[in-house]
Amino acid sequence: LKLTRAAEVLDSVVARAEADKSSYPAFLDHLLEEEVAAKDKRRIETAMKTAGLPSAKTIEEYDFSFHPKLNKKLVMSLFDLDFIRKKENVIFLGPPGVGKTHLAISLAIKACYHGFKVYFTTMDTLMGKLKESQSKRKACLTSSLVVVDEVGYLPVDSKEACLFFQFVSHRYEKNSTIITSNKSFGDWQELFGDPVIATAILDRLLHHCKVVNIKGHSYRLKEHTDVNLQPKRKED
Repeated sequence: LKLTRAAEVLDSVVARAEADKSSYPAFLDHLLEEEVAAKDKRRIETAMKTAGLPSAKTIEEYDFSFHPKLNKKLVMSLFDLDFIRKKENVIFLGPPGVGKTHLAISLAIKACYHGFKVYFTTMDTLMGKLKESQSKRKACLTSSLVVVDEVGYLPVDSKEACLFFQFVSHRYEKNSTIITSNKSFGDWQELFGDPVIATAILDRLLHHCKVVNIKGHSYRLKEHTDVNLQPKRKED
C-alpha cells in the first residue's frame, strides 16, 4: 500500500498503544493519522516547490507593529482565501521594503496548504515567460493563483505592455492574481507607456480586487534608521 510513514513509526505506535491499552481501532486510527499527515506534508512541499516561491515567509512573521497605519483587519481577511474562490485579485502597493512580497508569499503558501495551484513570478520573469510558446507559459495563465512581484521596478516596452494586457485579460474573472508594485495607479500610464493599455489593464485588475496600500519606511533599513535616530553623545 506504500504506507511508508506507517512502516517507519509502526513500532513506536504499537508500543504506545500497548502502554495506553488502546483498542485495535484506536491503534489503527493513530497509525493512519501519521501516514495522512506525512502525505499532506509532502503534498504541500511539492506544491510550494512547483509554485516557485523564493522563500517560506508566513503571516505570523510579518511585523504589523512596524506599519501601524496598515489595515490589519483587511490583510488578515485575505487569508480566508475567499478572494481565490471568487476569482478576485489582490494588489499590494507601497515603497520598497514595506513587506509587499512577504504578504504575497504568505498568501501563496496558505493557498498551497488548501490545495490551490500557485505560480510565483517577478514581472521581469513573467515577460520572458509570456514571450514563449503557449504550452510553456500554461502555468502562469491557468494557475488558480498567480503572484506577480515587482511590477514597476523595471521599464516595460510596448510589446511587453501588450503581453501583460493579454495575460490580465486571459485571467480576468477566471483565476486570481496578486500583484505587488511600488508604483501608484496614477503612474501606471508612464510604466506601460500607453494610457489606453494602462487603463485597460487597471480596468480588468480592479474590477474584482482588494487593494492594500502600505505606507511607511523600509523594514530592511530599520536597523540603520534606528542608529541614525539615536541621539549623539556629547563629547567630554
